[in-house]
Amino acid sequence: MEQRNFAFRQIGVIRTRFTQQNGTPIQASMASGETGAVELFPEYAEGLLDIEGFSHLHLIYAFHSITEGALRVKPYLDTVEHGIFATRAPKRPNPIGLSVVRLISVQGTRLEIAGVDMLDGTPLLDIKPYIPSLDSRETDRIGWYENRLQHPGVVLADDRFNSRG
Repeated sequence: MEQRNFAFRQIGVIRTRFTQQNGTPIQASMASGETGAVELFPEYAEGLLDIEGFSHLHLIYAFHSITEGALRVKPYLDTVEHGIFATRAPKRPNPIGLSVVRLISVQGTRLEIAGVDMLDGTPLLDIKPYIPSLDSRETDRIGWYENRLQHPGVVLADDRFNSRG
């Protein structure tokens, strides 16, 4: 199988109050009260046409503080090692993140958002509208997460995936 390399262009930056992994919510759905902003670069402004009609957005971004991927990790919600593709851990072969956030308002090329689970200065790669009938699926199994998603409230990251870990 042929392997290919891809280059992505950063289209903006995500602004949050989080400056380190330790203490950052581990999932956007666990951080509905955490607000932040997307600052889209001016050359992409035209792409925001009609975005205010959506309540939620997919943000696709780079885990810029991850320096090396791993194929096995101990994810935040467990103490047992799992394959990286069976987790949502950030230490991925391609450090790409995905979060569904709530769109609060649009002011020019600045989007005010809620549900942030990323570090301040995170490079934004793409924005897509969240559409429940297209994006939500019924599931009959969720692997090892089955017994781990009973944590109340917000779960915060520790520093297990920092550049030293």
